[in-house]
Amino acid sequence: MSQPPRPIRRVLVANRGEIAVRVMRTCHELGKETVAVYSDVDRAAPHVQLAGQAVAIGPAPARESYLVIDKILAACKATGADAVHPGYGFLSENEDFADACEAAGITFIGPRAHAMRLMGSKTEARKTVSAAGTPVVPGDNGPEGNGFPDVASAQAAAARIGFPVLIKAAAGGGGKGMRLVASAGEFAAAFEGAKREAGNAFGDDTVYIEKAIIRPRHIEIQVFGDSHGNVVHLGERDCSIQRRHQKVIEEAPSPAVDAALRAQMGAAAIAAAKAVDYLGAGTCEFLLGADGGFYFLEMNTRLQVEHPVTELIYGLDLVAWQLAVAEGRPLPLTQAELDARRRGHALECRIYAEDPVKFLPSPGRITHLRVPDGPYVRNDSGCYEGADIPVHYDPMISKLVVWGEDRAAAVGRMRRALDEYQVRGIETNLAFHRKALRHPQFMAGEFDTGFIGREHAALTPGASGDELDAALIAAALDAAGHSAPVLAAPTADGGGGVSAWRVGRTGWRG
Repeated sequence: MSQPPRPIRRVLVANRGEIAVRVMRTCHELGKETVAVYSDVDRAAPHVQLAGQAVAIGPAPARESYLVIDKILAACKATGADAVHPGYGFLSENEDFADACEAAGITFIGPRAHAMRLMGSKTEARKTVSAAGTPVVPGDNGPEGNGFPDVASAQAAAARIGFPVLIKAAAGGGGKGMRLVASAGEFAAAFEGAKREAGNAFGDDTVYIEKAIIRPRHIEIQVFGDSHGNVVHLGERDCSIQRRHQKVIEEAPSPAVDAALRAQMGAAAIAAAKAVDYLGAGTCEFLLGADGGFYFLEMNTRLQVEHPVTELIYGLDLVAWQLAVAEGRPLPLTQAELDARRRGHALECRIYAEDPVKFLPSPGRITHLRVPDGPYVRNDSGCYEGADIPVHYDPMISKLVVWGEDRAAAVGRMRRALDEYQVRGIETNLAFHRKALRHPQFMAGEFDTGFIGREHAALTPGASGDELDAALIAAALDAAGHSAPVLAAPTADGGGGVSAWRVGRTGWRG
């Protein structure tokens, strides 16, 4: 017999930036109190100002603040928080944190720790979902399924699978500890390099091997489970526009997925979630080959950065669903009801403080900020004019999200929104996004995970002489402490005025 709901009264958000703000807004709409935690450099951050209470948890480095479990639990005790929402990143997929919350009598708004353990190891995840009937990329997890102890056994496995292959970190994410190997002659050096990088990044140098799927799309399925045995999927997101294995542009639905394929992939994702008795929001990531074959990559046991595109096409608040499930309530809608309400198309562009050519972080102070607005435009942000983008965290400024009746309408709306977006004082990738949204292959929906690499020259921002002169004037005014003049609006080919060229440059598992 199921337990009665356990209402959550006060939520501590163990995160920062836009996701902390986004979670708190839903909590406030539902009448729940909120608590922020902050490091020394975040004391004036929007999530701190928005929360009902705020607790300082230490110096700027995450390992001394946001990643310290004892400090988060102490903040819960000091403020009377009865639940923790981890957001994404930081402690969101840390099973020890979930266990510690449970031991302290605090509701962890996320999956159970055992599901995190199974899905947190890519080798264990492959074994688990494969047994449940979810297709996986052909590969080898090593002797006894626990990775390869030496290069000889790994190379023999690669030969059996057939080149090209991917060497991947079992504990990995974000492309760390990953190597694409085209031939046997390249294997030994790539194997040692992948193990070394995995050990440095994750404290675990275990690697496994997968067949490399050439020019795939990266498709993920949003799943949701409750404590009453219900699991549903909320369709797919296409996350193929990536650089260095980090997503940059996401959209839903995918231009490459029809209703039949969506049903197949959704069923596979649900089977994977049921295999670990999944609770709450999760995402099963797949590679989609040109032949329509799809293969499980990993499961992210948390709310994804790109969840807003799913919210917009389904007209739902996924954080509200997380809170309801954490309280012990059943899912609000059935699969049939979800399928019937999907409508339109949504796009998300991740706006980063970074060099738009080399994609390197560009920390510093935002001296001018104008964000887009208008019908069906959403800007999830944790920044403001005058805010500093610190060097210690992911350099995201905001997630710009739009909805349209169809893909063409959504693309047109995103172009307009990007053209309105202005940032000065730091470099951003806005100019890259303007180029990408006007690229013929993107407009046609014909792209894969190698799109940015192949089209780098076409996506690299350029500036006219007038734009460069204007940027120099703005830089001089910023340095002198004056306001910079308003510059020309971005041009139709994706070039830009002030927001395309940042001035005054002082220059994360997502």
